[in-house]
Amino acid sequence: MDRLLKRAEFLSVAKGARAARRGFVLQAAASGETGRAPRCGFTVTKKTGGSVVRNRIRRRLREAIRLYGTLHARPGTDYVLIGREEALRLDFATIAVDLAGAFRQVHARIDGRAAQTGVKPADGAPEHDDLPRRGPRLTESPRAETNRTRTTRTGRTE
Repeated sequence: MDRLLKRAEFLSVAKGARAARRGFVLQAAASGETGRAPRCGFTVTKKTGGSVVRNRIRRRLREAIRLYGTLHARPGTDYVLIGREEALRLDFATIAVDLAGAFRQVHARIDGRAAQTGVKPADGAPEHDDLPRRGPRLTESPRAETNRTRTTRTGRTE
């Protein structure tokens, strides 16, 4: 899997879908280039610890992506893994299971956004017509009439 290296690439992925787990946060965004190999970037903030700790976290996440990322990553999609300190305490099998679940979650969100905007999902992506969609409430609550009134600071009801 190719790497993300430039700050602009990381920032563009940050605008996409995200899935938080105990040991990391996975961010994903479909790039406009279909057929390109998936790319992945890694970052660990300084508040998690010194350079030794940050590099250990980054190495564990890089290895998880090397082993399992190719099974779940989609072509034409960019990913960023933000490491958390908990990644050092979790056993590697748990990180692998969490990674698979995070990939499923971000792909569902990317496909849901594509369905809402009318953009087709990437090649090989499953269609998700059963995803819940955000929109206006179709039914009003029983107290809808009382919710429309408000009291001003002077005690007057509007």
